[in-house]
Amino acid sequence: MAEISVSALYQDTHRKLKLAWVAGLAGGGNTLSSETVSKPSLALIGHLNFVHPNRLQVLGCAEMDYLRGLHATDLQRAIHNLFSTDLAAIVVANGELPPAELLAAAEQYRTPLFTSPLRSPALMDILSHYLAKAVAESTSLHGVFLEVNGFGVLLKGAPAIGKSELALELISRGHRLIADDIVDFFRIAPDSLEGRCPPLLQDFLEVRGLGVLNIHAMFGDSSVKPSKPLDLIIQLEMADALAAHQLDRLKIESRYEEILSINIPKVIIPVAAGRNLAVLVEVAVRNHMLLLRGINGSKQFMQRQSREMKKNKAEN
Repeated sequence: MAEISVSALYQDTHRKLKLAWVAGLAGGGNTLSSETVSKPSLALIGHLNFVHPNRLQVLGCAEMDYLRGLHATDLQRAIHNLFSTDLAAIVVANGELPPAELLAAAEQYRTPLFTSPLRSPALMDILSHYLAKAVAESTSLHGVFLEVNGFGVLLKGAPAIGKSELALELISRGHRLIADDIVDFFRIAPDSLEGRCPPLLQDFLEVRGLGVLNIHAMFGDSSVKPSKPLDLIIQLEMADALAAHQLDRLKIESRYEEILSINIPKVIIPVAAGRNLAVLVEVAVRNHMLLLRGINGSKQFMQRQSREMKKNKAEN
């Protein structure tokens, strides 16, 4: 599971959420490792076992009304209960003004305290969505990741087999580059992976003989994209190196590759002189679209063949 610092969360979301960092500046290095954003109502009254450490807590109208209704001693006790759970950060929602005791505790415990004019349900929804992506389980794979006809396609294969040249041709045909060489994949849902380009490699594609190309500068804004869900893997293999049993000409059995416990559909394309790989990739994506709609050309052909065989047998 990945982690993200509170400072990074603030930098990424403070404009959208109109966050103001009002106390606990020293805690910017606190880390968040869970997508869960909760309201610590039970912690305020001492039920600490319901609050998990290193998470983001949101104080809404109910929590602030409760704190304002306490006498000084009870208020100190409630705030101590809250901060004793090793919070990563606190956000006071609905434009509420945090009491001086809360500000002082945030400084004492080095816990960032933010305020936002947004209502707590909307605030929690946006933060949960952000954290789900930021702390998702991840892995890095070698290959070229592209958007082809709206689908996320990972080109894989041995070094020097022609992945980058193929990617360049696909880009010139109007498709989009996401990442070359190294692709970071994040499990953003139980059955979904999102591929992202490492910041250092953004916009660049290395092609042997041409060097490193700036695809964004060369082809324009529509030629690149920062991220995309992974829909299909295309494995490039030298045709003369493939064993006969690996060449399923009718493609009867579907292939998959497991990444972060998710099975991703996979197609093997033999590489040989004279083959137009860009067209083959485009057609592979179109065929994948048909399969998702329940249209399987191989099965349709076999069914037609079976009907003809039965027909001929009946006539004879």
